[in-house]
Amino acid sequence: MKIVKAEVFVTCPDRNFVTLKITTSEGFVGIGDATLNGRELSVASYLEDHLCPQLIDLDPSRIEDIWQTFYKGAYWRRGPVTMTAIAAIDMALWDIKGKVAGLPVYDLLGGASREGVMVYCHATGHSINDLLDDYAKHKEMGFKAIRVQSKVPGIERSYGISKNQGEAYEPAAKGIRPNVESWSSEKYLNFAPKMFDAIRNKFGFDDHVLHDVHHRLTPIEAGRLGKSIEEYSLFWMEDPTPAENQEAFRLIRQHTTTPIAVGEVFNSIWDCKQLIEEQLIDYIRSTVTHAGGITHMRRIADFAAMYQVKTGAHGPSDISPIGMAAGLHLDMWVPNFGVQEFMGYSEKMLSVFNTNWRFENGYMHPSDKPGLGIEFNEVEAKKYPYQPASLPIARLEDGTLCNW
Repeated sequence: MKIVKAEVFVTCPDRNFVTLKITTSEGFVGIGDATLNGRELSVASYLEDHLCPQLIDLDPSRIEDIWQTFYKGAYWRRGPVTMTAIAAIDMALWDIKGKVAGLPVYDLLGGASREGVMVYCHATGHSINDLLDDYAKHKEMGFKAIRVQSKVPGIERSYGISKNQGEAYEPAAKGIRPNVESWSSEKYLNFAPKMFDAIRNKFGFDDHVLHDVHHRLTPIEAGRLGKSIEEYSLFWMEDPTPAENQEAFRLIRQHTTTPIAVGEVFNSIWDCKQLIEEQLIDYIRSTVTHAGGITHMRRIADFAAMYQVKTGAHGPSDISPIGMAAGLHLDMWVPNFGVQEFMGYSEKMLSVFNTNWRFENGYMHPSDKPGLGIEFNEVEAKKYPYQPASLPIARLEDGTLCNW
């Protein structure tokens, strides 16, 4: 069996998604997610101009060799564009292998390690009272793990908060110029403990509560935050500081026992090597879509397991349902699983990507259909052409650019 066709589709059913479709000489079709929010066309070009032509006539069963060829053979290794493109190919090949075998991908990885995948949702509010109401709604839906974000008083637009209460949060703005958000670490650090205090006072300590700092703090500020919220027993504080300098997390560890999750922007094992080896984090957040596919994420997860670090994969709705399904298959297998983020998808998105996963009482299952269990509707996808959109940037109150 050989690969006879590799096609790239860019569609925007509310958000931009990049989908790779690989077809074999025996008629098997595999699909992969190549979406990189705000840089979608860069990945599409990398696939169409460089990798797809090389796929023709290759044996689709040789997943490892194809992965190594596109990683080592490019000379220019790593980086989000390269690793997202490789991830899409890897997903599509695993999808094909599952369909040939008549098995779901998690069975090919070694079988299920659990009955279901615990997922966490997002509760938000323009005030603490609004947040409490939204939190209650998600509890009623069955979620056992809930990320909480609230608008910070004195900051016009806060990360994770929609423009209007009750709307879905969408960080990317249509157009080529990004929105500008303001930021004040001082106001945030004074406010955050009040938010967690309100949650625990009303709902108790039975739920898993998570929070995303989104790279906004210096290491010592992150240490102060973690220490100030220890009594509220967070499941984790996410991305407390940028992780380019991995050893900076030593300082955070010296000041707090609040668990730390990092890595949604990582794209290879090298981005988290020191963080894991020195046990400076508790959860690794890398995704199948952005970190080289299932093949490379298995290596990251196995490496993390040696140091008692668990997985907690990024799962925004700018990763397509294909990428989400691939992540769920990995989650079902991985022995050192922690939690999986799940933001959900709009009806328009689900008209393009037909999912077969299940959600019940806080847990998801990717389905037992062969392969990834996702179907891509090309006809529907063509109704929604690409629309340029940009993620925001953030500035301090004096205008200095800071980390978004």
